[in-house]
This record gives sequence, C-alpha cells and structure tokens, in this order.
Amino acid sequence: MSMNVLITGASRGLGYEMAAEALKRGHSVIAGVRDVDVPGKLAELRLEYGKRIMIARLDVTDEASITALADLLKQEGRTLGAIVNNAAILNARDTHIEELDMSDVIESFDVNVYGPMRVVKHFLPLLTEENAALINVSSEAGSLTNAYPGDYPYAISKTALNMFTLQLHSYLKGRGVLVLSIHPGWMFTDMGGKQAPTDPRDSAHGIFDLIERRIETDSQWQFVDYRGQTMLI
Repeated sequence: MSMNVLITGASRGLGYEMAAEALKRGHSVIAGVRDVDVPGKLAELRLEYGKRIMIARLDVTDEASITALADLLKQEGRTLGAIVNNAAILNARDTHIEELDMSDVIESFDVNVYGPMRVVKHFLPLLTEENAALINVSSEAGSLTNAYPGDYPYAISKTALNMFTLQLHSYLKGRGVLVLSIHPGWMFTDMGGKQAPTDPRDSAHGIFDLIERRIETDSQWQFVDYRGQTMLI
C-alpha cells in the first residue's frame, strides 16, 4: 500500500536516499529542505517521478516554516503515512570537553532534538494513514551503554532523541503507530566521511523495510539499527 512520506533533511545523504527509496517503492514524498532554490539531486527525482515528489521548504529550526508546510498539506487534504525525522548536524567533532563551545551544544539540540519535536508537534495530526510510522534517525553515539569521550553535542542530543522516541511510543501505541529510533549505520555521507563502511542506499532500504513492517522488531527501547536489530540504549 502506498503512503505519503515526509522526510526532513532530504536534499542529500541519507535523506536523499530515503526519498529515492520511497519513490521506487511506489510511495509519494514530501521532501523537506532548508532551501528549495537549491534542491540538489532531488531535482533529478522530480524529473523522474513528477508530482509524486513535493520539494518543500522545511527548516527544522524555524517553526514558522514547519507550520506553513503543515497548513498547506491540510489545505490540500493530504495525510501522512510516515514521518522521518532525518535532519541533523554533527559539530564540534573531536573537541575535548575543555575546549567545547557551548554554542555548538545549543545548535545541536536545536536541530537534533527540538527540530524533531517541532516537526511532530505540527505534523502528527496528519499522521492518519493505516499502519503509520514515526521514525527518528538516531545514532549508536546516543547509547548510554557505549558512551565514549567525544562528539559531545551530537551524542548527547541523540540520547535525548531516543528519550523522545520512547515518549512518543508510549503516547501513540494505542493508535498502532510504529515509533522507532533507528541507527542508520556509519555511512559514507558528508557527515560520515569517505572511510565509512555503510552505503546509505542500503540503510535507506532497511529503514523502509521497517516502515513497511517487512521486518519485525522487539526492542524494549524502540531503538534498532537499519536491519531491525536491537541497539543498546
């Protein structure tokens, strides 16, 4: 069954690959990007799939842009079958705590935690399609069990995102909405670097197998990798 899928941070990397995967599977995509005038490779998907992909301004740090897009979808009578909170930043990489600029921490939380919260706040009323899913793209860096010294803003913000996922799971389980935090693997993207072993296309494929419930999960914490394997919280 086809669905409407909202993906944030869709202009490149995993976001782009998830948009491409969704379209290949017959779904329609609302691709959220900060700048619609620079759609990047999404323009190629628009040429191939036409009206099945909507490239829309959606800056997760700008609640007005989120509200505007949600209102537009409501006016058009569109519903959602999946929300994928993918937009994220990794800053202050390899910075020791003694040198950490707290503005980097604030920025990370604004994008990585408050961003998904803003998106869910405004788009959750549209998540009404059958077997709906709400996916937060997280990271193994957010695991308390495997905490390491470094990447402080990113890691701590992903830990907070995992908590938000659990809260949403508790809130929405009565509606049958699948809510997961997904570790997409260490991917060779702009964020992951060229030395990363995982192809983002493989990650996108696995994530959509989870969204479509082709893979069963039994994580107590709703935290899995892109193959559906339980991650340590």
